[in-house]
Amino acid sequence: MKDNKLKNLPLGTSDFAVLRYANEIYVDKSDLVYELASTRRKYFLARPRRFGKSLLISTFESLFTHGLRDFKGLAIEKLWVEETKFLVVRLDFSELKFFSSPEEFSRKFASLISRCFGTVGFQYVDDDLNSAAGQLSTWLQTLRLSSLVVLIDEYDAPLTSCLNQHELFNAVRGQLSEFYAVLKSHDRALRFVFITGITKFNKMRIFSELNNLSDISLAPRFGSLLGYTHEEVQTYFGPYIAKSAEVLSIGQNELLDLLAAHYDGFCFEESGTKKVFAPWSLLNFFAQPDRGFKDYWFESGGRPAVLMEYLKSHTIKEPEEYARDKTISLSALTGSSDVETLSDIGLLTQAGYLTIKSVEFGNTVFLDYPNLEVKRAMAQLYTERLLDGKVAGQVGAGPIVKVLCEESAESVFHILNRLFLAIDYQRYPVRDEASLRAYVQVYFAGAGLDVKVEHHNAHGRSDLEVNAGNRHWIFEFKVVQGNKGETEKLSEAVEQIKQRHYGDQQYSKEVKKVALVFSVEARQFVKWQEV
Repeated sequence: MKDNKLKNLPLGTSDFAVLRYANEIYVDKSDLVYELASTRRKYFLARPRRFGKSLLISTFESLFTHGLRDFKGLAIEKLWVEETKFLVVRLDFSELKFFSSPEEFSRKFASLISRCFGTVGFQYVDDDLNSAAGQLSTWLQTLRLSSLVVLIDEYDAPLTSCLNQHELFNAVRGQLSEFYAVLKSHDRALRFVFITGITKFNKMRIFSELNNLSDISLAPRFGSLLGYTHEEVQTYFGPYIAKSAEVLSIGQNELLDLLAAHYDGFCFEESGTKKVFAPWSLLNFFAQPDRGFKDYWFESGGRPAVLMEYLKSHTIKEPEEYARDKTISLSALTGSSDVETLSDIGLLTQAGYLTIKSVEFGNTVFLDYPNLEVKRAMAQLYTERLLDGKVAGQVGAGPIVKVLCEESAESVFHILNRLFLAIDYQRYPVRDEASLRAYVQVYFAGAGLDVKVEHHNAHGRSDLEVNAGNRHWIFEFKVVQGNKGETEKLSEAVEQIKQRHYGDQQYSKEVKKVALVFSVEARQFVKWQEV
């Protein structure tokens, strides 16, 4: 696209008309928009935060309100022939996140309905005897056939805000169900309904009133509806790729590989084949390539509210699970969860921390972290679990990258001990080498390092290896239960490094090989030796 040099990045723009008016880059998804909008249907789409759900809602809003006004030069221009203008109501349920009682939610919900449906002729009267839903039902009877489009963004925001308050959650769910029941009872007036959110709460309990709601969250056809494919990045952001490569003094192909490692890898469809970049992260990188490969997705707005609410009354898997294979049944992903049965693996997948890597044996979905950015974020989450809500810096274990890059093996020994002495030992004791290795891996990964566990060579598997600056570190861990045998265990670790030739391969970096012995009784490392 030759004119991209004149276009700005669509960074933070969630209004389609504004994006087009400002001549910002739009990665053309309008053929898929047409495929959805051309039929008289009701759709549901779940995606993680910062993937462009609000922009998609705005795109439908523009199309049904103004026709092709904002779509000049896009694929849909040759496809859309409908000339009818529709009544379009857009509801952003993120406005309903803050309330402390069913009554307060009811008032705020009535206000939202009054304001949003008021733009197309609905007039709400504050009346205790006639609810907003009842008045809306009366008004919907007056509409002509297939004249109304309803777009709902972040449908789950009010539900996730009271996830741990059972009675309030059920009351809010009841009021939302009443609203959907009103829409169902006047189905004849509806031309198109599109609902987005992060989580998929039980459709039988919330959306049961909306019959024939098509869930396209895992549909292969719409796997790239949100997010950018590798090809789209090259097509639409060519000038930014060239500029960024120049700033970082690397080749464009190397840059693309690094971008893919940090921000690509999300898969939202059940065949496990279509991968997309996180738009927010990629756009932020292109805006400031001199900053390098920062973690923009999680920097920008913290963790998803649903995940943080969930963690108040549940726990994620043990930190040992960080590097292990994770699976879930396809039926568990395609179905919806109720608040009582919401699984940590399912929630982490919906929130974007885990993504589909492959689907095997028909119904087994293999999951993993999509990229380095998310891998680090997950490691940080596990580290906070280990440290009972603190971060590594708060316990004197913050500068691990600097220590690995510049300081001695003894310094690594001491900073690791500061970490382990601060671990919530009642919940996360070191039981064996596997748990010890997992905790160190989570700590290193949370600091932004790419860690290899049980790295294989022709003679065996090293416990943990990590690159830091111009150094390549190899660690061999041993665990003692009592206060004896520490020296013997250290000798065993040293001999293992030597006999199995850990680190003897050709490296372009300085190789540092360290044996460490951990005492379960002392809850810290008690011996170390650089080999």
